[in-house]
Amino acid sequence: MSDYQVRDNTAARRFELLVDGEVGALAVYHTRGDVVIILHTETAPEMQGRGLASELARQTLDQIRERGGKVVPSCPFFAKYIGEHPEYADLVSHG
Repeated sequence: MSDYQVRDNTAARRFELLVDGEVGALAVYHTRGDVVIILHTETAPEMQGRGLASELARQTLDQIRERGGKVVPSCPFFAKYIGEHPEYADLVSHG
């Protein structure tokens, strides 16, 4: 799974997980200072069921951590992912 690369498409304000050069999953976001507010996650219909959204969440949260940022998981998928992976709980902004 780690062969997939997530890129931050800042122009489109979304993190994109690429599969063979195509966007397989994406997370739309908004920023407020160093806080990334994840609004929505979706997986391409033909690529569902392969764990792409979870890989997208993991790599996105790792990138936010590397930048020293925080996250507001407004998207139910990201909220659930963080709930199931407590190692990311410290990234959640409570302010």
